[in-house]
Amino acid sequence: MDKIYIRDLEFIGYHGVFEEEKKLGQKFFVSLELTTNLREAGLNDDITKTTHYGEVAETVKKIFFQKKYDLIETLAEDIAREVLLNYPLINELKLEIKKPWAPVGIPLKYVSVEITRKWNEVYISLGTNMGNKKENLEKAIKEIANIKDTFIIKESEIIETEPFGYKEQDDFLNSCIGVKTLLAPREILKELLSIEKKMGRERKIKWGPRIIDLDIIFYDKEVIEEDDLVVPHPYMEYREFVLKPLEEIIPNFVHPLLLKRVSTLKKELENEKN
Repeated sequence: MDKIYIRDLEFIGYHGVFEEEKKLGQKFFVSLELTTNLREAGLNDDITKTTHYGEVAETVKKIFFQKKYDLIETLAEDIAREVLLNYPLINELKLEIKKPWAPVGIPLKYVSVEITRKWNEVYISLGTNMGNKKENLEKAIKEIANIKDTFIIKESEIIETEPFGYKEQDDFLNSCIGVKTLLAPREILKELLSIEKKMGRERKIKWGPRIIDLDIIFYDKEVIEEDDLVVPHPYMEYREFVLKPLEEIIPNFVHPLLLKRVSTLKKELENEKN
């Protein structure tokens, strides 16, 4: 991808933990590296096909002066969020804030923080086999759409499937959605667990009945292995109720560990069943 650089925007600000920093002020420099696609703008000499760096600079200025921050880490997060939300052609950004007059007590050039933030594509499997199943799915999707800095970009049809594992229960309704989000993996997991709890999810029987089940299948192409968060979702390649709706919305997505397309995984599972 291409880059736009905005280097060392200079401001006098009142950010810092010490009271003197909030009264006297000090110099700060803010730099951004914006990841985007400049091809169409370059070929057509068309400013509407690119990101106006002057407007980005004004956005940085607005956030910089909106309040007095204790931490430049928090200031960096707020600037990054505002830029990504307001300039849709920017896929990712790297942001550095330099603080040359930091009260360290030792001569230095500057103290700085640097963060990288971007839009992430997350694919979520939904399932339910209690109560009004269709309404459960619709409610869950509505709740996901209300998650901060998260937007639904793809949605599969609803399918009916037989229960997996524990058979003495009603059939399921399943679907998959894709979202675009600024949230980190653990943050999106927390939101999904909160929705499950809000809707009355109880974990009593393994693979048992549930009013709603929300699982992260893919988070970009990341591989995450933690005690309570494993991505891609383990054993998804054996579950038709995941693969069938997932193939509908991302057939050519390549599983980062198995190195196979979703459509290939679904076909292999169908062949095994036959």
